[in-house]
Amino acid sequence: MLNSIEEAAVNFCIHQIREDHGVKEGITKKRTLIAYIDLDAQDGKKYRAYIASDSGFMQRVSKLFLEEDESDEETLTDMTLETANLIIGSAKVIAEEKSQNPYTINTPYFEKIGEFDLEYDDAKTIQVGDDEITIALKEVNA
Repeated sequence: MLNSIEEAAVNFCIHQIREDHGVKEGITKKRTLIAYIDLDAQDGKKYRAYIASDSGFMQRVSKLFLEEDESDEETLTDMTLETANLIIGSAKVIAEEKSQNPYTINTPYFEKIGEFDLEYDDAKTIQVGDDEITIALKEVNA
């Protein structure tokens, strides 16, 4: 499942941000804006998908969609939720097309601003310049 989310996040960097990127294992150590979306997989399992990005990455998104050079914290929070929705929504389509345990997605929620210190099973971080976005997945009990 993380593979489809990673593919969607990389596609977001390629087609929206349009800058070179790199992918590495694990989470960012930076202060981040963290949102999550709960997923209900076809196999009956439930997951929580996290999107955690530093303010620089989210400012790139804000510039792209809102044409704002310097967004306030509330705008960056809104952009975090929108980015989570775009990436996880795209990952849902990828999983369906590849028949890789398709899932439904729920409403995105904003968790917090701070260090990514939440429990997760697997994570990847995508770097664009000095900016980073972490995608993480945790299986949750029903």
